[in-house]
Amino acid sequence: MSLKLYFSPGACSFVPHVLLEASGAAYEPVMVKLHKGEQYGEAYKAINPRSQVPVLQAEGQVITQIPAICQYLDMAFPQAQFLPTAPLARAKALETLSWMNNTVHPTFTHIFMPQKYSDQADVQVQVKTFAIPQYRKLVGELQNLVLQAAEHGAEWLQGAHFGPLDAYALTLTRWGTLAGINPEDFPTLWAFVQKVAALPAVHRVIERERLQLNLYKAA
Repeated sequence: MSLKLYFSPGACSFVPHVLLEASGAAYEPVMVKLHKGEQYGEAYKAINPRSQVPVLQAEGQVITQIPAICQYLDMAFPQAQFLPTAPLARAKALETLSWMNNTVHPTFTHIFMPQKYSDQADVQVQVKTFAIPQYRKLVGELQNLVLQAAEHGAEWLQGAHFGPLDAYALTLTRWGTLAGINPEDFPTLWAFVQKVAALPAVHRVIERERLQLNLYKAA
């Protein structure tokens, strides 16, 4: 099976990047430099007309969107057990993955890229200012997920095995530090994220993407 992942360092593409690394499968990681606008070039738009990462090329097809890619990798590498197999547990894991992707991620976009929502500088400031406390609340919800998993005796967010929810929790927490949110204000979540980061596959991807886990700077 030929696998190629188009990713950008620090972006949400970190999630499938980690899953591929954890699968043990051979794959080709291809960096897309979003800050240089490579996603808008004709070559990349021929792969993904929406100009987004991640993109997974598999079996001669293109797969986009985190939930779809994660489900594909779970089914392609069942031995990794990235997602639960029991119907209800799987549905609940996908529910959380969808929330991370469809609610938490877009809230951060309002902070990091307010220009997507207005071309007026004063409105962009308002968009960003309004979104920061909203994002902080969502980080609190991430911590609650970690606490709930521990209460149920689960080591990872989707259950007994590491998977996409854990990698996404790391990404979203790291983004929070860019938004001026001190991760130490959420000690249970921060300890969990550091545990995720210490996993060999995750550590390798962090090194490849040259990421710093905590970018918080006190005002």
